[in-house]
Parts: sequence; C-alpha cells; structure tokens
Amino acid sequence: MAAQAVLESDPLEQSAQLVAQQDWQEPLVCSVSGGEAVVYSARAPDKLTPNEDAAAVIRVGEHCGVLVVADGLGGERAGHAASGLAVRTVADAVHSVGQEPTHLRTAILDGIETANRMICEMGIGAATTIAVVEINEQHVRPYHVGDSVIVVVGGLGKVKLQTVSHSPVGMAVESGMLNEAEAMHHDERHIVSNFVGSASMRIEIGTPLKLSARDTVMLASDGLCDNLHLDEIVARIRKGRLVTATEQLVAEAQQRMQHPQNGIPHKPDDLTVITFRPNRGRS
Repeated sequence: MAAQAVLESDPLEQSAQLVAQQDWQEPLVCSVSGGEAVVYSARAPDKLTPNEDAAAVIRVGEHCGVLVVADGLGGERAGHAASGLAVRTVADAVHSVGQEPTHLRTAILDGIETANRMICEMGIGAATTIAVVEINEQHVRPYHVGDSVIVVVGGLGKVKLQTVSHSPVGMAVESGMLNEAEAMHHDERHIVSNFVGSASMRIEIGTPLKLSARDTVMLASDGLCDNLHLDEIVARIRKGRLVTATEQLVAEAQQRMQHPQNGIPHKPDDLTVITFRPNRGRS
C-alpha cells in the first residue's frame, strides 16, 4: 500500500482525514471528539525527496476520536510508504469498530500490529515510528512506538503526560544519565531502538488521563523536539488560540532548521504536528 499523496476525507461521513507526503504552508483545522484539532505537515527545508511523515484525525462518534502521527525512518528505504501504510492501517482498524468507543483500544493495537506485519512483509527494510492518542469522552490514552512524542499540557503550563522516546538517548534522559540539553546535541539522537517494521516491535500504552477544559494534547514527529526544548513547546501551546499557537510552534522549529546558531538546537527534518483541545465548558 503506497502512502497517500493528498489529504483524504471519508466520502460518506467525513469520519477521517489522512495526511501524507505533504508540504503545507499553513495548518488544517478540524473538529473531532468534542474539540478542535490542528494538523500541520511539511518536508524539511530544501528537501527534494518526499515528506516521510504521515498523520490522521479519525472521528469515532460525537465525543470520541483518534489522532495519529507516524515518522518514516529516513535512513531506511521507503520511509514515506511505511508511515503512510501505518496511518492508513490504524484508521481502517478504528473504522472497523464503527461507533463503539469501548473497542478503540483493541482496534488501535490491532492496527499497529497489522501495520508492523505488512511493513515487514514488504521485505525492503522500510520502517516508521507511530504515536497514537485515543480521545474517549473526557479521557486520553497514549500509544507509541519509537520517538515521535505525545505531550499533554495544562493551561498553566504543567506537563501532565509526556512519552519516553524509544531510543538510546531517550532512555538515557529518562534514567538521568543525560539532561534534555545534552540529549538534543547528542551525536546519536537520531537512532531509534523500537519501530514499526521490526519483528521485535513493542507498543507502549499509557493509562487514561482525564482532560480538563484548558488542556492541550500534542503529537509530533521528532522534527519538533529536535529543534525546540520542551519548555519552549509548552510555552507556545498552553494558551491562546490553538491554530495560532501551532503556527508559532511550527515557525520557530523551521526557523531553527534553516538558520543554525551556536548552542541552539538545529536539525533539519520533516515536521508533522497535531494539537488538540476540548471545547470550553467540558471538565
């Protein structure tokens, strides 16, 4: 299955929007799960080959949905095909449960496992990371494989959830052997130790987290976190209009990709971000 080259929408219920191989100038805004999602995806600056990221916003009833970001491994063959296949397979699995949100967990796991098998069967060494957020009524649950990040931030800037990257550098940060600044400048920060397209793939699942009205959920490929520190990301997404905050986040990451400065993070890469907030009035 090839990655989709354009934005797709379900023709019957507008139940999913899938993004792959995009090079957008501005984000897409859409409604999902009783809230607003903002999606952005673009190639690395001056890159001539396809964007290897893919993403999806999948609606499951009025107050449930699924957000997905996948980052095809750039050092492997057909990274864009792997990420597109993974996102499409998860979307198909989620759609298979219809409007029954109690089956979302099983559908997401089945979708990732099926994508892993299909990518392995391609036999060309393709691989991708994947980050998935299940939004079910007022709760979110993260699933991830690799180093694409999921963060939940409160309106006052408290980090309520942050996934740990499946990479040697990510594990070193989690264990206290490296701090965030050292990790962002580490020579091996690009190495991923767990990915979709591997016989030994493992899926990390978080516990459900109740969302407050001012919380912001963010999923992103490593093009974001390799160029902005966590406190910089939190400061941009915790307040203000969601689309404006996302635009500022993307602009700052791209600025650093294009204009290296001593001591400032700099790693040109494809960049995909999804941000989400529940509508006001929910608690």
